[in-house]
Amino acid sequence: MKYIRHSLEVDAVQYEVGKGLEDGFQLFSKVLTNGYIIADGLVQITREDGSIVCPFINNRRGSIFIREGDYIITEADGQRHVCGADKFHSRFVPVEES
Repeated sequence: MKYIRHSLEVDAVQYEVGKGLEDGFQLFSKVLTNGYIIADGLVQITREDGSIVCPFINNRRGSIFIREGDYIITEADGQRHVCGADKFHSRFVPVEES
């Protein structure tokens, strides 16, 4: 059986460091050590103490680490997701606000 995604209006913003869009940060070394994900393209922030951290958001699937160019998607119920820039424009189209 085939399905089509149900239309759903969402708020979306491309991730930028310093805008408070993430739920937290994880040490980059822990991300690598625990083998959570492939580290290619992860946003990495170097703190004043020299530690490198990666931002993430939490949702029902767990902690989702943010990659360069990703969009943070917020649904009407407040649920948040991460969508890669490579897929964002094929999945979402702008809505004219009235």
